[in-house]
Amino acid sequence: MSDAARAAEAAPIPVTVLTGYLGAGKTTLLNRILTENHGRKFAVVINEFGEMGVDQDLVIDADEEVFEMNNGCICCTVRGDLIRIIGGLMRRKDRFDGIIVETTGLANPAPVAQTFFVDEDVKRATRLDAIVTVVDAKHLLTRLGDSPEAEEQVAFADVIVLNKMDLVSENEAEEVERRVRAINPTVEIRRATKSDVPLDAVIGRDAFRLDRILEREPEFLSGEDDHTHDSAVQSLSFEVDQPIDPEKFNAWISELLQTKGQDLLRTKGILAYKGEDRRFAFQAVHMIADGDYIGPWKEGAPRKSRIVFIGRDLNRPRLRRGFEACVAA
Repeated sequence: MSDAARAAEAAPIPVTVLTGYLGAGKTTLLNRILTENHGRKFAVVINEFGEMGVDQDLVIDADEEVFEMNNGCICCTVRGDLIRIIGGLMRRKDRFDGIIVETTGLANPAPVAQTFFVDEDVKRATRLDAIVTVVDAKHLLTRLGDSPEAEEQVAFADVIVLNKMDLVSENEAEEVERRVRAINPTVEIRRATKSDVPLDAVIGRDAFRLDRILEREPEFLSGEDDHTHDSAVQSLSFEVDQPIDPEKFNAWISELLQTKGQDLLRTKGILAYKGEDRRFAFQAVHMIADGDYIGPWKEGAPRKSRIVFIGRDLNRPRLRRGFEACVAA
């Protein structure tokens, strides 16, 4: 092995932590990174909040290895899972150029970043390149008022992607930027629509600075975490085996978002429409919804429809009945 090859083998793997509140556009940005023609390979770790995950299905079919962790915030109960996954990846580090960790929208990024400093094996094998926070320009000011996680995500960011610029005026965008600067004066802000930022704005930045974090949280390296979640926020997931009638689903979800949208922080689903060989991805933030086909069902895979609601004051039986009523005749 040449000296250059040995140096490459010993070099720590760069890690990008991709965070942002529910529905800000993290998965859209992740898909952009994975589909850009950059010649690099990434291992992807996705964390979801809730009983059943759909985020892995929302990541486009790429050659990357995708690891999914459910039932808990990456900053709490599954930190051990993250350490184990990274340990496993290090045994085949020649197969990728970097790691991307996409956190749940309810994650405080501080303890995520801690993982790369308080575990000796992880610290030796990886280098935290940047914390990239995607924020929803339309809803950020509301989130800063009702969610401590949203403020922490802004505070710990090295780069902020100010997303959904098509939904706000210039005055509104300037006010959002002013609030961001009040929390994190030195952060780089990139405006975007559908997370359309150049790859070099978020990958390979070498932007994480431990001294800045220690200024905000002197106990950062202690490994202790006083992070708590808003106990009022819950995640409900439902699945049906039969095909969905698109007209029934659209009528039901439109009424639901209209009447319950303020309490629905995030809605996302993968649907099997009757007579259609492609998967339909549905996503919504409050009352703003979007959806499109994302490719065919894999051969032999069960065509199950799944939907996840994350929000406050959710009625499980009513939501279940509503979703099951969308089954095609």
